[in-house]
Amino acid sequence: MINKIGTYKTMEDINKQEEYEIIRERIKTRPINQKKLFRRTVITAAMAVIFGVFACITFLVLEPVFSNLLTPEEEATANDVVIPLEEEETLPQDMLLEDEEVDRAPIIIREEVGSNTTAIQDYSNLYNEMYDLVGSVKKSLVTVTGVSQDVDWFNNEYEKKGVTTGFIVASNNIELLILTESRVITDSEDINITFFNGYTTEGTVKGTDRNTGLAVISVPKIKLTKVLLDEKLIAQLGTSRTSRLLAAPVIAMGRPLGNIDSVEYGMVTSKNNIMHLADNNYEILTTDLHGNEFSSGVLINMSGEIVGFIYQNSPFSDDTTISALGITDIKKTIERMSNGKRRAYLGVMGTDVIFDAISQGVPAGAYITGIDMDSPAMKAGIQNGDVVTQVDGYDITTFSVLTEAILLHEPGDMISITIRRLSGEEYRDVTIEVQLDEI
Repeated sequence: MINKIGTYKTMEDINKQEEYEIIRERIKTRPINQKKLFRRTVITAAMAVIFGVFACITFLVLEPVFSNLLTPEEEATANDVVIPLEEEETLPQDMLLEDEEVDRAPIIIREEVGSNTTAIQDYSNLYNEMYDLVGSVKKSLVTVTGVSQDVDWFNNEYEKKGVTTGFIVASNNIELLILTESRVITDSEDINITFFNGYTTEGTVKGTDRNTGLAVISVPKIKLTKVLLDEKLIAQLGTSRTSRLLAAPVIAMGRPLGNIDSVEYGMVTSKNNIMHLADNNYEILTTDLHGNEFSSGVLINMSGEIVGFIYQNSPFSDDTTISALGITDIKKTIERMSNGKRRAYLGVMGTDVIFDAISQGVPAGAYITGIDMDSPAMKAGIQNGDVVTQVDGYDITTFSVLTEAILLHEPGDMISITIRRLSGEEYRDVTIEVQLDEI
């Protein structure tokens, strides 16, 4: 056979060509199933999300476990709170300036000026400095709110709140400790503490003192924000045992007028007022600052130190001016409450035997001026006019020494008290066994 281009093809070639044409295949593109592709994409994405969620949950659950195993953290423990006392107590000779101090007193020479511009500027600068001082101390103050539920005459429940001021007195490594009044938190179901920046959290009662009506509230540091943890919140405590506090300028902060964040400038008008309570005497500072029955807060000196805690329940207080407990006399009470310790209770009021009385034959010691009803002292037979000279063999020279001796014991302890009692015209020694109670 001759093809188109003039060449010959044999029958064998023709048969091979036909065989090749029979087995030749044509590849066609398979159409894409859009629904099936979309369904597989959704399933794949869902599985990825589920896997990611399970991975996150597993990490969050197991990460703290492995972290604690690899780097175990030490559990925070509370340290004992120590309120430092003054190194030197005020002596009688400190009440007046020594002649040498008078001789060394600086002489102030006033220069005459042509106008009062300098005096006005000095006055303005003084108030600016006091304003800055108030701002720095304010960080140590908090608002304490006691919340409780009550029922009215129509048997409708309502929320009752009591509000007062407190200040941050110490930290024991795991919590902040706040001194305040117990009257607003008694029988409260919740105690809310509001800090200077407005942050509010809950607190719990650490300790109370029935004698003074003071209380210490604790706030765990774990509940505080980082901002508060970075601030210096603990107040600086000064001294009220100095004659120089009389007529000295002070600032009342907190709620001296009964409303929040009120501030007053004034001075201490008297400081030799002694409030006699069971087993302790407390100095009351009076001021020329305006106040009322709702006043609360602190008195600070010009160094920003707290010298008094506003206390309107003393016999030296009135409804028009502010009085305060001297900070020195309540430092031991603050320390005891901050450490959650109970206070031993004898139940006596007293004073020191003055030099004139000693010269007339009255023995030196703690002179008893009053006895609490149903107190351990009354049950043991201690009487007004007795002079305590020893406790457990240790000499008692003043009433404050007797107070310290009682504070060294725990409620329930038996102590031996030696007193001198007037019998006829002479004093005789009497030894009494007393079991202390709890106040």
